[in-house]
Amino acid sequence: MTAILRFVLVIACLLTCYYTLHKIRKSQMQIEDSVFWIIISGLLVLVSIFPDIAYFASDLLGIGAPVNFVFLAMIFILLYKVFLMSVRISQLEYRVKNLVQQIAIKNHELEKKNGDIGCR
Repeated sequence: MTAILRFVLVIACLLTCYYTLHKIRKSQMQIEDSVFWIIISGLLVLVSIFPDIAYFASDLLGIGAPVNFVFLAMIFILLYKVFLMSVRISQLEYRVKNLVQQIAIKNHELEKKNGDIGCR
């Protein structure tokens, strides 16, 4: 990896950590989600400071250039994160649908009990 790429990775990781911590302080991000981004940033800094890790992994996997290994690894990690987020969103949508249905049933029962059912 070139020195410029290593420098850009370190700067991007530091900015990501700063932005993540800023969002936590403003209560706009949950700590569980921010841990992922901080760990990813730490891994990228580690690879930037010690590029032999990327060289070893790219040789081990038969990837031509270490920078391609870094990009490929990040793509796989982000795809995994997107999958986990999709699962979480599906669960939340299911819970919201159930809550809306329960609230509608409770409102209907209250209207029926109070005799408020009629044309609106």
